[in-house]
Amino acid sequence: MAAYVPTQHASGFSAENRCGYYLEKKKRFCRMVVAAGKRLCGEHAGTAETEAEGENARKRILCPLDPKHTVYEDQLAKHLKKCNSREKPKPDFFIQDINAGLKDETEIPEQLVPISSLSEEQLQNLITKLRKASEGLNSTLKNQIMSHPALYDALHDPKNGDSVTKHLKQQASILGNIEKLKLLGPRRCYVEFGAGKGKLSHWVDIALKDAEKVHFILVEKVTTRFKVEGKHRKKNSVFERLQIDIQHLCLNKIPVLIEEKLPVVGIGKHLCGVATVFNEKT
Repeated sequence: MAAYVPTQHASGFSAENRCGYYLEKKKRFCRMVVAAGKRLCGEHAGTAETEAEGENARKRILCPLDPKHTVYEDQLAKHLKKCNSREKPKPDFFIQDINAGLKDETEIPEQLVPISSLSEEQLQNLITKLRKASEGLNSTLKNQIMSHPALYDALHDPKNGDSVTKHLKQQASILGNIEKLKLLGPRRCYVEFGAGKGKLSHWVDIALKDAEKVHFILVEKVTTRFKVEGKHRKKNSVFERLQIDIQHLCLNKIPVLIEEKLPVVGIGKHLCGVATVFNEKT
């Protein structure tokens, strides 16, 4: 639970020009900057507690484009024109459903359903089709867990919790496999699909050290906070973020790939979406 605290709290202090709303769950004050003469930021000025104190009589409502934030009701029309979640003009590399599969309506399933909802007969039919489709393929997969020296210090940091250690081990293994495949090198473009904060590209960049002319394209369909590429200042590495679903992404139309003609290396740690779904009629 959170509450407005007009005075300094023992476990955290409201800095000058910062919101005076205390976040009980986080044990600190809100860090948003307030307008001149105000004690609270826009998000907290309309709460029940502060309204009772007469802090602000204007009503705040959920943004219809993104309910994760609020807006003054009397400024909704103005906000919708500049909201970061508004629909923006489509770039050249956006081609509707280019990676979504077949367009022939006779070959598209009427509906997609989870495997768990299939009957025993439908499941057996699916297994039969998959076995037939994979006949003759070398489908033996080898479990190859590796590591990379670029992550040695991070992996052995005593401050790491279990979750941080788990992710670092996964990133180290991916990096080790990339190196084994001889894909770590200069004059390349690394496209990280499902990039999130961009941590995997971060470690690839660390591993490459001062390799020349390296470009990173981070593909993520949602707005991401705490992105790591902003911390990179290497002259030889360029980071570019594309907010797009891989379902609609045409790599052949990305400007840097057209202009620089760099070899492309696709990487990813966690990836999901229409372009990765295997659709099979039951």
